[in-house]
Amino acid sequence: MPDAARALAEIKQKIAAAAKAEMRAPQPVTLIAVTKTFGEAVIRPVLDAGHRDFGENRVQEAQGKWPGLRAAYPDVTLHLIGPLQTNKAADAVALFDVIHSLDRSKLAAKLKTEMEKSGRSPRLFVQVNTGEEDQKAGVLPHAADGFVRKCREEFGLTIKGLMCIPPLDDDPAPHFALLAKIAERNGLAGLSMGMSADFELAVRLGATHLRVGSAIFGPRGAP
Repeated sequence: MPDAARALAEIKQKIAAAAKAEMRAPQPVTLIAVTKTFGEAVIRPVLDAGHRDFGENRVQEAQGKWPGLRAAYPDVTLHLIGPLQTNKAADAVALFDVIHSLDRSKLAAKLKTEMEKSGRSPRLFVQVNTGEEDQKAGVLPHAADGFVRKCREEFGLTIKGLMCIPPLDDDPAPHFALLAKIAERNGLAGLSMGMSADFELAVRLGATHLRVGSAIFGPRGAP
């Protein structure tokens, strides 16, 4: 078994164990294998092992490698987990099945327009900047309720859940708990949280989507 496929199997076992510890069924936890900077030769063994949820950070990079892979593996679900510029919204709607980084009204309006034009409806997650970091995308926690409401009422968008990326040096647990609290009061089931270093904790705190890259594929090189 190739290294990435072996690592994937081990991570799935850890997810199941973490879910069992919290008396959660493992099935509702979606493991997104993050393939940014990795090419087809690295991705194919994971596809051949049966995995079908993959994540990319940049639209342009995904356009360069996923059309061919999806032709060979048509049941792949592709997640956009990085920031999305409005000028890339049409391409994102055309390519991705799930967008985890909705965080501003201008983008919500653009996505609505492109979804109506294309007839495609990617599932949408609102990104929350739980650490209130100036350099990071995401709606601030105190504004999240209003933004979710605006997406629903003004733009007519269906929001499936929330996403966060805790500050690198912070304990992620309070950020995961905050995200879960915001989601609960807005009636949202989806929690996209947890990466290579903290996915087991995220499962224990209610994650429904995990974004794991280096723990599966190894250290990243340049794009």
